[in-house]
Amino acid sequence: MLRVVIIDNSAIARGLLNTVLTTGGHEVVGDSNTTPSALARMILLQPQLICVDIGSEENNMAILDTLRAGVPRAILFLVSGNIAPAMVEQALQHGVHGFIVKPFNSATVLKTIRNAVIKVVRQQQSKAPAQMPIEQENKD
Repeated sequence: MLRVVIIDNSAIARGLLNTVLTTGGHEVVGDSNTTPSALARMILLQPQLICVDIGSEENNMAILDTLRAGVPRAILFLVSGNIAPAMVEQALQHGVHGFIVKPFNSATVLKTIRNAVIKVVRQQQSKAPAQMPIEQENKD
């Protein structure tokens, strides 16, 4: 079970995604819109997973940067009803791990999250230094 926050200016979309994630076994610890004060509250929750719809706001990539700086280890998903190739490229450059397309399909959302989590864990494991066994000293 992952601790999740949902950030979207649409309360209806937040509610629907909350239902999908909760039904899928995740703990939704907060949800908000994209105002700076709301983002700050979500960062304080230190979630493991963030689902954010940055919309078409002028400062949309700044929202991703704020989240990435505030919760650097969180797995970040961009949520949108219109994901253009240019936005995908930009979002990846700003630390997004995956994409959730509106309208939500429960099975697809949960599978997308699962696959991204597995990928991130494998990347972290490959970067971790190999543990060397400690040899016991023989005291004769």
